[in-house]
Amino acid sequence: MKAYDEDDGDDEAGTRGTDGDTGTGTGTGARIPLPRASVEDDGRALPAAAPAALEHQVLTSLLGAWALAACSAQEAAAVEEHLGECETCADEARRLREAVTLLQRPESLDLDPALRTRVLDGCLERRPPRIPVPEWATPYDAETARLDALLQDFGDAEWHAPVRLRWYEDDGAASRRTTVAGVIAHLLAVDGTVATALGLDDPLGDLRAPGGTPAARTEAYWRASHFPPTRAVRTPWREQGHGIVRTVAFTGAAGGMPVSYGGFELPLRDAMLDRAFECWVHAEDIADAVDYPYDPPSARHLNGMIDLAVRLLPGVLAARRRAGLAAPGDRPRLVAAGRPGRSLRLEIEGSGGGEWLVPLDSPGAVGSPEHEVAHVALDGVEFCRLAAGHVPPAEAAAGQVGDREAIRDVLFAAASLSRM
Repeated sequence: MKAYDEDDGDDEAGTRGTDGDTGTGTGTGARIPLPRASVEDDGRALPAAAPAALEHQVLTSLLGAWALAACSAQEAAAVEEHLGECETCADEARRLREAVTLLQRPESLDLDPALRTRVLDGCLERRPPRIPVPEWATPYDAETARLDALLQDFGDAEWHAPVRLRWYEDDGAASRRTTVAGVIAHLLAVDGTVATALGLDDPLGDLRAPGGTPAARTEAYWRASHFPPTRAVRTPWREQGHGIVRTVAFTGAAGGMPVSYGGFELPLRDAMLDRAFECWVHAEDIADAVDYPYDPPSARHLNGMIDLAVRLLPGVLAARRRAGLAAPGDRPRLVAAGRPGRSLRLEIEGSGGGEWLVPLDSPGAVGSPEHEVAHVALDGVEFCRLAAGHVPPAEAAAGQVGDREAIRDVLFAAASLSRM
């Protein structure tokens, strides 16, 4: 059946009806109108929103919403037409628009952690700094900056959110409950070991920290606080970090300066990597406490942190063996410094990964592929969390082959690197 249109006459319609179609044959059959053309379909311009007829008082009350672009099209048109006629409202609208720009966050927390490094590298290629920051200090500079960006918009509720610090001690999980502000106070106190080595002020001042260990320094700082730490701790922590970075920029190649951690020492270049590693680990603790995503460091910085942990493993293995916590092996022997000995191949996959041969017999031995007795594969971030005491050694997602005793010793030694 052919649809009727508005141009068909009554007689023609009646004729079609007599041919067996659904028309009535009387010339007065029902007509089926064609659909109307839409403005969107024929390319014609949409009608402009007509300004609403609003009183001066109502238009004045809409200025704030207009500045935030929260008005409807008609309201916005009415406000803008009014601003051309009312000088008082135009001045107020300009002030509100300027105020809106202050509400925008100065930096995003969702940027790629490698973006800052790429931007700085690009800038420094164009114009090298007069006093550059040593390469071994850049991970600390980057991680403190990322944590500071996370903290900048925290309110009182976030600063007092509960955080549990976790580490491994005597082959068992240990923890301590604190707050976000308490974590920053902990970083301030322990970073003070580097600050004092560089001749800067010690954040503990005249406080006594028996043994000078990171845990003792933290406990002394917490005890000296009349009230639990608050957001006020961010300023001294940030200023101390800036002071450390500025000072190491003047040290040049003097990265071998010893930094005391109480029971042991690290050269300055390794101490800066250690502080960068702990800053990232505790930044993740804080992000978890406030339910905010936080990415790992850039691949280059993560590789340096992994390398430091691997270089510390032989000494930790020897200490655990002396304490009866690690097996001596089938044929225990002390390998002379610089000589090859039994080795474990540690394969780190993913970002910042690589391969390392860990000597098992003594700290001075050299890893050797000819003396390889075991092979362990771990993801880079997973290995760092194991070294931070956040992953139990028995549950580390590792591919393992070879001497099971050596594998167990190395995984537990990695967890033993952690501390409060």
